Amino acid sequence: MAFSANPLSLSVPEPVFETWLRDTGYLEILDQRTTDLHRHSSTTAAAATTASSDTAVTNSAAAAVSISNGVFVLIFSRIGTLLSLLTLNPFAKLTSDDFSSDTPSWTLQFIGSFDSYSFPSSPSQARLRVHENVKRYARNYASLFVLFFACSLYQKLFALVGLISCLALWDVLKLCGDRWGLEQRPVIKQSLIRIAQCATAVILFCTNVQMALFSALAVSYVVMILHASFRKLTPSKQSTSKDGNRRVLRS
Repeated sequence: MAFSANPLSLSVPEPVFETWLRDTGYLEILDQRTTDLHRHSSTTAAAATTASSDTAVTNSAAAAVSISNGVFVLIFSRIGTLLSLLTLNPFAKLTSDDFSSDTPSWTLQFIGSFDSYSFPSSPSQARLRVHENVKRYARNYASLFVLFFACSLYQKLFALVGLISCLALWDVLKLCGDRWGLEQRPVIKQSLIRIAQCATAVILFCTNVQMALFSALAVSYVVMILHASFRKLTPSKQSTSKDGNRRVLRS
């Protein structure tokens, strides 16, 4: 028997629902609730293991095996959580609007205190943290990439010289185009642009600029994934509206 759809049922798109959760602060509550439940379950399991070992004092070998099994389960579960980050797309919910807002404070919001970090209890919690923190701290992660790329170029001076040479090449081409009036000679202009592109590719390849870029991308990606997965979802500012609902205001 097939049931027809209820025309009065409320259907909310997932992005709108996530926006409502974010604005009302429920994402932070959900993240904290998941952490508390995992901590409570771990404490209960440890207490049960201790009680069973106390009641079975004569069977110390079995108690040791049960404790070691619990430790191995905890270790493998955390390894599985970390491995799940490799299959995660951190930019799945990132939009251009996330780069247009103000940069969050580096000390108060991005880094935070020691209590602002905890190991994700499950892959779902890690996914929730990564997607939300990447949206919140997109400008911070972009600044870190620029910093890592500058440090990589500083360590590889030959790559820095190659990058500066490419910029100088295009600057000279622009000046020559303005002086020679290449706008009225499109064929010559396109030919010079193609030659400059080939020269740029050769310079970048010979000076290993791509290696500096790749190393900066790799380090930035690892730092972003680890920070976003371990950083708790904590609102920066909170206020209460007239209807009594909590609102999160980002600075």
